[in-house]
Amino acid sequence: MGLLDATMIGVGAMIGAGIFVLIGIAAGVAGPALIIAFVLNGLVALLTAMSYAELGSCFHDAGGGYLWVKEGLPKWNGFLSGWMSWFAHAMACGLYALGFGAYFEHTLHEVGFTFPYWIFLSPQKLLAVIAAIVFAYINIRGASETGKIGNLVTIAKIVVLAVFIGFGIEMMFSKANWKDSFSPFMANGWSGVFKAMGLSFIAFQGFEVIAQSSEEIRNPRKNIPYAVFLSLLIVIPIYIMVAVTSLGAVNSGDMKSWDYLALHKELALVEVAGHFFIGGGIMILIGGIVSTMSALNATIYSSSRVAFAMGRDRNFPAYFSTVHSKNFTPHWAILISLVIIVFMVVLLPIEDVASAADIMFLLLFFQVNIAMIRLRKTRPDLDRGFVVPFYPYLSIAGIAMLLFLAVFMYNYSYKAWIVTAVWIGSGLLIYKFYAAKREVEHAKKIRALERIEKKQYKILVCLANPATFGSLAHIAFALAKKHNAEIIFLNIIEVHEGQQLFSGLDEKNFVSPDLDMLEEMAFQADIQARSIIRVAHSISQGIIDTVSEDDCNFIVMGHHKATNFFDRLFYSAIDRVIQKMPLETAIIHGNLLPEKIKTILIPFGSSINTRLAMEIGPAISDYFKAKLKIAVVFEPNTPRTLKRERIRQMQYLIDENKISAEIVTIRARNILSGIIKLSRDADLVLMGGRTGEFLELLFLKSLTQEITERVPCPVLWVKEYEERLPIWKAVLSPSKRRISE
Repeated sequence: MGLLDATMIGVGAMIGAGIFVLIGIAAGVAGPALIIAFVLNGLVALLTAMSYAELGSCFHDAGGGYLWVKEGLPKWNGFLSGWMSWFAHAMACGLYALGFGAYFEHTLHEVGFTFPYWIFLSPQKLLAVIAAIVFAYINIRGASETGKIGNLVTIAKIVVLAVFIGFGIEMMFSKANWKDSFSPFMANGWSGVFKAMGLSFIAFQGFEVIAQSSEEIRNPRKNIPYAVFLSLLIVIPIYIMVAVTSLGAVNSGDMKSWDYLALHKELALVEVAGHFFIGGGIMILIGGIVSTMSALNATIYSSSRVAFAMGRDRNFPAYFSTVHSKNFTPHWAILISLVIIVFMVVLLPIEDVASAADIMFLLLFFQVNIAMIRLRKTRPDLDRGFVVPFYPYLSIAGIAMLLFLAVFMYNYSYKAWIVTAVWIGSGLLIYKFYAAKREVEHAKKIRALERIEKKQYKILVCLANPATFGSLAHIAFALAKKHNAEIIFLNIIEVHEGQQLFSGLDEKNFVSPDLDMLEEMAFQADIQARSIIRVAHSISQGIIDTVSEDDCNFIVMGHHKATNFFDRLFYSAIDRVIQKMPLETAIIHGNLLPEKIKTILIPFGSSINTRLAMEIGPAISDYFKAKLKIAVVFEPNTPRTLKRERIRQMQYLIDENKISAEIVTIRARNILSGIIKLSRDADLVLMGGRTGEFLELLFLKSLTQEITERVPCPVLWVKEYEERLPIWKAVLSPSKRRISE
């Protein structure tokens, strides 16, 4: 999205419930001083918008305030801000959905159609649920559809409000006693002003949606600050003028203008516009429907992005961060947000929904301002496209005003504060007993994967059978020489459950000579290496503990070339554990004799594991002083376009990794027979290894396992790290289960 799209998504999120739904309720609370409430809310929003503009210009990930608080404040603040932001946006969606339901029901009533009750749901709530479902579907379809629809409806509602203001000003000044509509100006005192500010503040939070969309905005360093301030510059004057014309132009008879507006609640503007001209009420009805649709669309988008970011950080389960394979949208995050929206719509009246959302946003903005102050000190290195002036005084003023309004809202809706307290309390419990540990583990995983990406390896060699020690060492030496890596030789002494661990130390003397020999080989090869003897109740746990304690990110193991059921039972249990750890894996099948390795064959496939084979191929060939041969096998019915695409992919990886290799293409009745034929002239086959669920590894033979057992030379499997799908999802997505083949 460009600057216009980003600005419109912010305006679309703001011009909705604040004007079309809440202005009647807010006018009843503040009286004519609603104008002051809007001016002050604009000031409060501007102070916080400065923090969003600064942080949004230098952090460009989906998540917005959640990520900034997480970066700038203690970890629990980060989780809590995301938890609150997700719920605040969901509550805002509920408000906009209820506003849509009220306007659409009134429209149907005007044309003579009465929408029926459904069980215990009123027509307004039923229509609200339908609207939420429809716009969740639109968001699942993709950001481009979201932007196109959002821009159209936002422009349309600005036009509607401009017409309303124009006719309203004309009618107001045509009344001889128009000033009486604003007297007494402070009808309910400052208490009414503050209540109206808290109640309507949700109408000013749309700039926050812009930051949530950061990943999908072009040139965010420049466009996010511009979009934030442009959206407020458009919205605040519109709000003030609509408040003035609503109070001044209404024909309320003997009632005070603000009491008349309060009487009609979310339909107040419809009643006012009905006196302007024939069709004025219909115009506002259409505008209200369009506005609430626009705000609902934009805020569902924002809510799902917060949940998506928290899933990506593993504060939420991983499926929150999954992206739809076709639409590239966080569909699970959208659907779960939809459940919360529907629940709130059905459960609470519109005033309490609005109040709960307001309190959440006020407390979220409170944390963001503190995070901005903190990050200015701790992260001066950030490339800021905008800098908040008069630091930190403007931000401190914003913090004080936000906290005051949040506390004051208890006087208007104690139910909203109960909902807020329950949500925050449950969030703290979830963080303590679920998210805190996962967050730490995920942070370690990310660091490990970053080191893998940079090829900063620390190699763990798992030793079991002395006959394979030499083969494992040579593979590790090849990688270590290429990437200047440290090697750790690990021998695990397994003792039965119920036995004391120290009982395994008796075997230490049998293992030590072999480890000393490997360390001497590493020393002669000028490679940094050390050995560890670990006693554990299970080999898997011993590997996990060593990987964690020594920050290993590449593991080298040995398997038998031909396996029976019991071999697969043993290997699959270990493989399943290794798959969960953020590391790359090399598994050698058969014994390597370095002097006999003259030709290395890499069968080319489309999996990420083949990519790893291509990446480490030069290191293996350089170590053994062997030539590389990269082969593509085509079956007889392979389409010509697929052949060209496969060769193009292979050439891209060859160029990317600067590989010097012979390229071979062969036609065979199937891939297995083609690779077996090619392997007769090879001394080592290097290929992507098998990944899968435990039962698959145990009972099924993959293509890679078939090749391994039937080729005459040793085979080296390599595996990239892949985050495993839950087994229920793997079953639902069978096309993804054979990706490694």
